[in-house]
Amino acid sequence: MHIYNVTINIEEDIHDRWLQWMREEHIPEMLATGKFSNAKMCRVLVEEEMGGLTYSIQYTTDSKETLEKYYTEDAARLRAQSKLFEGKFVAFRTELEIISEQSFSAMPFAKD
Repeated sequence: MHIYNVTINIEEDIHDRWLQWMREEHIPEMLATGKFSNAKMCRVLVEEEMGGLTYSIQYTTDSKETLEKYYTEDAARLRAQSKLFEGKFVAFRTELEIISEQSFSAMPFAKD
């Protein structure tokens, strides 16, 4: 499994409009490509010196190959849609490979 992470710092004056666009249009369109199984949007709680609000959007995909297909088949079109907010945000992208995943419910309980 892989995560395609997009970290975005958005200026406060268009934040609300951008957030609505992300939730109602962009993230659903990313998922509609069929290349991602889910998306998680997180607000970064560290204040940036440059101001604005920062978010991390994490799209889960099954493989590096599927992510490469997204780059060749969909990325240019979907990135172009952010032109509505051009000059009002900074974004950087990273790829993460999931090595292991654990949850509390799967942990064995200690016996007294």
